Amino acid sequence: MWEWETMAKLTAARLRALKAPGMHGDSGGPYLRISPAGARSWIQRVTVAGRRRDFGLGRFPDVGLAQARDAAARNRALIAAGDDPLADKHRDAVPTFAEAARRVFEANRPRWRNGKHTATWLQSLERHAFPAIGNVPVDRIGQPDLLRVLSPIWGTRPETARRVRQRIRSILKWAMAHGFVAHNAAGEAIDGALPPMPKVKNHLRALPYGEVGALVEAVGASGASVAAKLCLEFLILTAARSGEARGAVWTEIAPDEATWTVPAERMKAHACHRVPLPARALAILDEARAIDGGSAPARRRRPGHRPRLRRRRRGKPVSQSATWRGCGPRPETRAATKSARTC
Repeated sequence: MWEWETMAKLTAARLRALKAPGMHGDSGGPYLRISPAGARSWIQRVTVAGRRRDFGLGRFPDVGLAQARDAAARNRALIAAGDDPLADKHRDAVPTFAEAARRVFEANRPRWRNGKHTATWLQSLERHAFPAIGNVPVDRIGQPDLLRVLSPIWGTRPETARRVRQRIRSILKWAMAHGFVAHNAAGEAIDGALPPMPKVKNHLRALPYGEVGALVEAVGASGASVAAKLCLEFLILTAARSGEARGAVWTEIAPDEATWTVPAERMKAHACHRVPLPARALAILDEARAIDGGSAPARRRRPGHRPRLRRRRRGKPVSQSATWRGCGPRPETRAATKSARTC
């Protein structure tokens, strides 16, 4: 990660000349850390209660060489007296891991579009990480603490372990950005203590193109709702994602131009997407208008109403579970939609 360079005492002239990223020592005093982007700050590396600690002493040149040396000397004196300088300095400011996790969660939740990911992000930490390190201040969390969290699930639940580690890493990255910790204990340093994790791929089986027509006929003869059948065939014809098709509104459709324009806010890539509509897709939309109870957006029932491809009885867009479950226990159904997107 960082290259620590021990050398003779630093001087004002040498500080001005140093350019290379890394940790530049002051002969037993503080280190000047230069980031790859050129930012400079003072770091002191000491051992407290048998554990190596890195103390931030401030940014250079806001904190000069003499000030950094004085701060380092005070810290050494406190450690010699049995105190912990970092604990005394940040006792009330440094959040616990659980507090940091919730702050990271709240900061990111508005941009997450996957409801399942949002629901399980904090739950996975509450179940696997909080019992061991939830009440530990983030600056006290070391590699042994993280191995205690990850080791029990690394071999038995690899996918869960991978996600938990990623989330811990993002939380400690946030803590680094706020100056609470000097390095990320969940980074590459713990790789050597964890066995390699096999990559598990559970791809859906792709349905051969020639079999898609037969599948659509089988779905049409099933007991699924009319809306679910139409929605499924529409997304196959347009190679759309399930959420894009289920959330389509009439104002996105231009029948005269035979196009469907999905706005950026509904696209995974956050870019507007224009889809050409074949004749069968237009016919499906005509059938959908009939079950939607109207033939044009002008017939909206209230201001702001957005008529959708819906089950009229409930007045809601077709759910994803209804789209798959209503067509019976056929894994080929999902395979067909995936095939349409990969052809």
